[in-house]
Amino acid sequence: MSSQTAPAQGGNHNAPKRRQDFKHEQQQHHSGKNRLGKPKKKTKRERNIGHGCSEDVLRLDIEALRLSRKESYQAADAPDEDIDIAALPAEGSEIQVQVHALSSGGDGLAMRDGDPSGRVYVVPFSVPGDTVKAQVFRHLPDHTVTNFLAVSEPSSMRDDSRIRCGYFAKCSGCQFQMLSYADQLAHKKTIVQKAYRNFSNLAPELVPPVQDTIASPLQYGYRTKLTPHYDHPPGVGWRNKQGKTFPECPSIGFNPKGRQTVLDIEDCPIGTDALRHGMKSERERMQAEYSRFSKGATILLRENTQRYPKDGASSVPEQLPPGAVKVETDENIDIKTCETDPKATTTEYVEELIFKNPAGAFFQNNNSILPTMCSYIREHAVPPGGDIKYLIDAYCGSGFFTISLGSRFQHSTGIDINSESIASANINATLNGLDKSRFNFIAADAPALFKNITYNPDETVVILDPPRRGCDEDFLQQLRRFGPKRVVYVSCNVHTQARDVGFLVRGEGDGKRYEMESLRGLDLFPQTAHVEGLAILNRVDEPAQEQLAAQAS
Repeated sequence: MSSQTAPAQGGNHNAPKRRQDFKHEQQQHHSGKNRLGKPKKKTKRERNIGHGCSEDVLRLDIEALRLSRKESYQAADAPDEDIDIAALPAEGSEIQVQVHALSSGGDGLAMRDGDPSGRVYVVPFSVPGDTVKAQVFRHLPDHTVTNFLAVSEPSSMRDDSRIRCGYFAKCSGCQFQMLSYADQLAHKKTIVQKAYRNFSNLAPELVPPVQDTIASPLQYGYRTKLTPHYDHPPGVGWRNKQGKTFPECPSIGFNPKGRQTVLDIEDCPIGTDALRHGMKSERERMQAEYSRFSKGATILLRENTQRYPKDGASSVPEQLPPGAVKVETDENIDIKTCETDPKATTTEYVEELIFKNPAGAFFQNNNSILPTMCSYIREHAVPPGGDIKYLIDAYCGSGFFTISLGSRFQHSTGIDINSESIASANINATLNGLDKSRFNFIAADAPALFKNITYNPDETVVILDPPRRGCDEDFLQQLRRFGPKRVVYVSCNVHTQARDVGFLVRGEGDGKRYEMESLRGLDLFPQTAHVEGLAILNRVDEPAQEQLAAQAS
């Protein structure tokens, strides 16, 4: 993520960050083509990553639905490329479809009664059992993309009284507000199951049963970071060389489902109360200052916490900042505010641990589940009776796992490519009173991760928490050659996680092979289709080829 901000306009240090400089958190559709419609030339890194992209995930979900309903239509075996697109409902027309499955991306997968082609229609904001009205948006070779219009007959799973957001079924942020939380957790379990079935390239017996998804204590009001945005002034490109300013206040919000426009959104109920106040304040500021701006931008909303222990050492100010939220527990009074300057330092507490970071830097966005996540990893990082003395925290960021788990180990090393993250990690370690003789943070690229590690691999656990693209093959080869006793893999993309874990379990070539001990999801983002994957792996100490031969016999 770029840390570069837009030039301050009119001397305002709170000028939002330009959209082209800020990595959007909303999932976007990537066609794999450039602006001319030609296939993009993949970079070396992309070629190294392999499969697991959203297009692969949807394609396999569609294939599974067609196979499961093979007897329900006449042309089940007809390849998609043989379908006459002209014979399908015209783009822009309204159709009625029956929803039979829910994709891993959170969209309903539907078919039309009496349609012999077995054509699959992707319908957002729908659930299995719904009969819905949809508008045909675009025909693709293997499916048709539609816009959700209305529910004709609701599924027994659907209860629209659960919906808390007035923009639901328009905004792309949430998919599941109509579902019970139990159904959301159950679906996220199936996402993990399908990911390992489709992308691990492992025999079923090598993948343990997926455990139930770990629930978030909060299902609304949990997000500690939001990034609403607005587009450039009408009639100009994003470069806007002529410097044209806005004639009126632009729409400020998030992308509508399947569109690159901006849906004007006044409030987001999955954000914390402090962020909701901040969003209102930033919208009011833009209403007053829009004529000073000439570019589209992303507005950062990041929660900041000022803690006042009840031991009397300090007192809460009588006058709180505008929009501040007071949260009181038995031990502390926390004052929550919203920070909009990406370079400002924000403070976050995970139970009694304190973490300071630049507001624009990465930190987990659901504070309520972090204690549970850490407790689970702490419990499973070391097997019962296991003699694990050392922790390597790859992709450590600002030191969250190293600091949260470090007391369990004789020595810990956190490694990240970003030197600014390493600087924050060292500050956070000091703030939390870590013994400097028991931890170390290193700025290094993942391919050079184990170059200077002197830990005994037999006494080492490695925690992996990579970005969505997963781990590079070069890094995984290094990991296998180092051969730590245990690996904990946390992932924000369970599909690339499955791909990487499969590589470690198959153990082809030089290095150690691993076996999966446990697998489950964590729900860091309720109301959405996102699920965090958490896999625990043990090193197999017999030669990989002998082990594979034994399993094959």
